[in-house]
Amino acid sequence: MNHIITRLFDDFADAQHAVIELERVGVSHGDISLVSHKSHPKHAGVKVREPHDHTAGEASAIDGGVGAATGGVLGAAGGALAGLGLLAIPGLGPVVAAGWLASAAVGALVGGAVVGAAGGLVGALTHAGVSQEEADVYAEGVRRGGTLVSAKVDDEHVALAEAALDSTPSVDIATRGAAYRQAGWTGFDAEAAPYSDAEISAERTRYVSRV
Repeated sequence: MNHIITRLFDDFADAQHAVIELERVGVSHGDISLVSHKSHPKHAGVKVREPHDHTAGEASAIDGGVGAATGGVLGAAGGALAGLGLLAIPGLGPVVAAGWLASAAVGALVGGAVVGAAGGLVGALTHAGVSQEEADVYAEGVRRGGTLVSAKVDDEHVALAEAALDSTPSVDIATRGAAYRQAGWTGFDAEAAPYSDAEISAERTRYVSRV
């Protein structure tokens, strides 16, 4: 039986470390997804490709995300992070992403069939079994500049995967959601304008205690 384990990170470097740790304990890189807001300064060192002549779904397939969703190998030369590509997800704007979650969020096509359920990041998360309340906070966290890591983990690897992720600083979803709501947020809105670089910078100043 597969379990979905998800964490939100304020720092992209922490998300990278979490992915590496998941692979280290035996989670296949084809079962790991990462979605990060493109504005993060640490993306300067990440090779991404603008999908100039492809739809978001087609670009995701080319970059390896759909291959992972259908049992293929994602980034075989360098693990899950090697499959990073640039996509546009409703309500988030441009994101750097890889894996099955990104493919489901854009309704990527494989052989004429849609992989997962198109409906943005919230739809992809809830389709995978994440609660609506948590999915809203996860998506809002990415919208505000964070990075989401989600893995499909079998029973054998659940404890190891949880321990691997818990060894890396991540966002407490309940606390962050409460902070959003206290500031007037009522839920993720895919129709809302993506955050500007200035707004994301302010968010990072508010929540990130280290660079």
